[in-house]
Amino acid sequence: MSPVATKHCLIAVGTKSPKVQLCDLKSGSSSHILQGHRQEVLAVSWSPRHEYILATGSADGRVKLWDVRRASGCLSTLDQHNGEKSKASSEAANTAHNGRVNGLCYTNDGLHLLTIGTDERMRLWNSSTGENTLVNYGKVCNESRKGLKFAISCGCNPEFAFVPYGSTIAVYAVFTGELITMLRGHYSTVNCCVFQPHFQELYSGSKDCNILAWIPAPREPVPDDISEKSLPQQHLNPAYEDAWSSSDDEG
Repeated sequence: MSPVATKHCLIAVGTKSPKVQLCDLKSGSSSHILQGHRQEVLAVSWSPRHEYILATGSADGRVKLWDVRRASGCLSTLDQHNGEKSKASSEAANTAHNGRVNGLCYTNDGLHLLTIGTDERMRLWNSSTGENTLVNYGKVCNESRKGLKFAISCGCNPEFAFVPYGSTIAVYAVFTGELITMLRGHYSTVNCCVFQPHFQELYSGSKDCNILAWIPAPREPVPDDISEKSLPQQHLNPAYEDAWSSSDDEG
């Protein structure tokens, strides 16, 4: 459901058939169907900026942006090559990934969309222009045949992406692609991550039947007789860099 919706109560559901089902919570019935993908729809994400804009990812390697008010629906199909067809084969034209797209997540301001595919690539898109920003995250392990639920921080500087990576969680800087750290604590495959902006906490669920809460370690207080300007540069960094730990460790 759209986090900013004021004029509708629609829920978007990806289906095994190449369709997106829109259901109205008020009436309890199906509102309408979005058609355009060629294979099953594995991921959906509402824009946190525009209540009628929806992004969908499919096993056909495509990411589509929709305006659910329009009869035709589809606004655009994201192209990893940014329209440079000379570099793309006929099969890869107008695809976001060279594999199944099973993860989508908007940044909190809705200006960018992060996608992940089974081609072991993660891509950052300008959600207004549909342009691939070409941020390089390196190889991103993704063996899931289902949807992959990852999260993006809110209120951090810089912003981070938390991506399930086997039994660990990879933490990337969203706008530079740098791998910041790996969070370890689960004993089996991590299925999902959710970021809670009010408490600046990350929650992860795993096949080990555990839900872990991760919090950034607080910075050590600076003594009154020491000026911050005299501290080494690393003490001036935001609290989140390489400081995530399981809340179980606090005990």
